[in-house]
Amino acid sequence: MSLQSGLEAFQQGRYQEAVELLEQFSRNCVDQNSSDYLSAQMWLMKAYQGTGEIEKATILCQKLMVSENPQARKWAEKARKSFTQPSNPMQKAGRAATTGVKLAMGGVGGNLALASGVTMTLMSGMVLVLGLSLVLIVGSDNPVQGLFFAIAITLIFNIAAFFLSPWFMDLTQRWLYQTRWVEFAEVESLSPETAKIIRQICEDKNLKTPRLGIIDDQNPTAFTYGSLPNSARLVVSQGLFTYLDDDEIATVYAHELGHVVHWDFAVMTVASTLVQICYLIYITANRLSRGGNSKIKDALQTAGSLAYVFYIVGTYLLLYLSRTREYFADHFAAETTGNPNGLSRALVKIAYGILEEGERSPEPSRLVEGTRALGIYDHKAASSTGTAYRVASDPQKIGRVFLWDMFNPWGWWMELNSTHPLTGKRVRALSTYAEQLGLPIEFDMGRVIGEGKTLNKQKLYGNFFLDMLLYGAETIGFFAGLIIGFILLSTSANPGLILGAPLIGLGLGILVKAFVMFPDYNQAPATDILTLMSDPYASPLRGQPAKIEGSLIGRGDAGYKFGSDLKIQDRNGMLYLRYASRFGPIGNFLFGMKRVESLIGEQVGAVGWFRRGIMPWMDLIQLQSENGTIVNSYHRFWSFILGGGAIILGVALIIFLNS
Repeated sequence: MSLQSGLEAFQQGRYQEAVELLEQFSRNCVDQNSSDYLSAQMWLMKAYQGTGEIEKATILCQKLMVSENPQARKWAEKARKSFTQPSNPMQKAGRAATTGVKLAMGGVGGNLALASGVTMTLMSGMVLVLGLSLVLIVGSDNPVQGLFFAIAITLIFNIAAFFLSPWFMDLTQRWLYQTRWVEFAEVESLSPETAKIIRQICEDKNLKTPRLGIIDDQNPTAFTYGSLPNSARLVVSQGLFTYLDDDEIATVYAHELGHVVHWDFAVMTVASTLVQICYLIYITANRLSRGGNSKIKDALQTAGSLAYVFYIVGTYLLLYLSRTREYFADHFAAETTGNPNGLSRALVKIAYGILEEGERSPEPSRLVEGTRALGIYDHKAASSTGTAYRVASDPQKIGRVFLWDMFNPWGWWMELNSTHPLTGKRVRALSTYAEQLGLPIEFDMGRVIGEGKTLNKQKLYGNFFLDMLLYGAETIGFFAGLIIGFILLSTSANPGLILGAPLIGLGLGILVKAFVMFPDYNQAPATDILTLMSDPYASPLRGQPAKIEGSLIGRGDAGYKFGSDLKIQDRNGMLYLRYASRFGPIGNFLFGMKRVESLIGEQVGAVGWFRRGIMPWMDLIQLQSENGTIVNSYHRFWSFILGGGAIILGVALIIFLNS
């Protein structure tokens, strides 16, 4: 689509058509500093005004105001005066008249001090045990001396991790994201209430103002790191000021300052380093055990196995600690700002911002991928919440997407592998703080919880436990076949039963799992992305056949130029489409290299199996256009080949060895 066609549509008053043409031109424009791209953005802002999408117009105007092009900035400054600040689709429920009111957490998030203490103690103990085992492996005649060196190794690693990690992070931030360190006055000019909150918290907690950084990226995020509270770094992206209102930005800064006050960043810095030490010891021990004295080799293998177990345990301890600290930082922000509703709004709008930026970029953001563990929000959870915010005329529509977070057992299971609590749980906790302050609640979580209690619990938990069994269907089938083979061998002299029966069981397990994961799609109903994301029964395993109409807007693989996955956008939101070639990884690579680029921008109907985890997605079956099917994807292909092949081989072995 040309820029001229979009301008002609605008000049003729066809604003909706102009929006579609200019959005598509902007997505396909390679040079985002070119005059054509900036012109498209300027007229797109005016087209948004024409269609009544004032919030989108405001966001685009704010982006142009920080453009590197001085003419674009000047134009945006003038344009801003042509319309008023949009009314948010969510009416603000207000805030407490005073700040600093103590709020009860009611068991939310557990105990931060206990979680931090247990994690650090266990992780330090693990490194001590591993250090001790490695020192004693050399066959020292003096175990006391070995113990001394093991303790020394542990202390050196811990101290180095504590003090050096922040400086290493500074270098990483500058290299990867071009973080620029700013004066307090610049933050104050961008968000006056934020400056007030920073002064208030630092004065009350006797803290030095953190070193403040801004990353010139429109994906909204914020994070903090360091070793000591008075040397902390607090970094946000420019997108935070684009998508959030002043009071919401202030709650995000308060949340990050909560991490500083609680020493979360220091604890996480050391704990993360200790986990990595376990993995390093595992790798080193495995390499050293490949040759040499058999006694030392055996000892190294034992140490390596122990290190790997500690690495897995440490990773889950770290994830638990990370989720706990997020709850407590939310609580701190609610207390210090008296505005828990503002932080709820901020979380939802951050999700919306990540979704919007994802649609404008042909590839996922390196910033949100690289800072997933540090950031205030897990970008993988942004799709459902951001989609709901985009189309919601009232917060109840947004609340429906939280049903899965709070009531689906898969939500709890998936959260175990996440650095952040699920969004619905965080908003629910913030709503309880608003109730304690006597405030109206923007997201009526009571109604959401009431609806959740009416869900079919048998369906929720029955499907979950059945799905857990199906995840291991191949293993269950193999061992069931092995047992049956031994039983049948007692009545038959055919040795093929021992080899063939397990293979038949394995094949059946693969096929049963495939039929559940990939059910019949011939009658896949036409639907939209928001409806799919609002389904509280959705599963990451049990595929839901669906067809959605939309535009392909980019790749789904972060930073991978030959990625085969795609992103589709309909009138409500964005969803990732996972492609699978009949020729495996090689076929995926060739598809990503040769076809994907030409598909971006196409209006298509996507047929596939919808799944919901921390991040929703669809396993693609077909892409259809006006001219028919343009892409076929084969997720079931190898399951049928491997399952059927295992059964045939098993039967052949039984017949052959019986002859």
